Amino acid sequence: MRRPGTDENNVQMSDVLCDFCRQEWTDARFMVEGHQGSCICSDCLTHAYRAVARKSEPAVTEPGKCILCLETRPAPLWASPGFPDVLACQRCIKQSAAVLQKDPDFGWRKPER
Repeated sequence: MRRPGTDENNVQMSDVLCDFCRQEWTDARFMVEGHQGSCICSDCLTHAYRAVARKSEPAVTEPGKCILCLETRPAPLWASPGFPDVLACQRCIKQSAAVLQKDPDFGWRKPER
């Protein structure tokens, strides 16, 4: 997501916000972008991965629309703790984790149980 008032011709890191926690992109908070500018930060991705892929945190058990792929998906999904109507599907969580883990500049790793 973009900060309200962002100049789309001159988007800065601080203009890019995580859809799940609304924190801005920084050198320490990496982002993975979904469709139409939706983003999930490395911190939220860690929680989402634990909930859905590792099943060590509560996950949404009803179908819902994923903000990253914009598709209605079956459970499990992960809901933002601060914005419970903002959901990420299992497919997007796993794809985002794979993308972030492949980039050696970030040093992010899929969380263990």
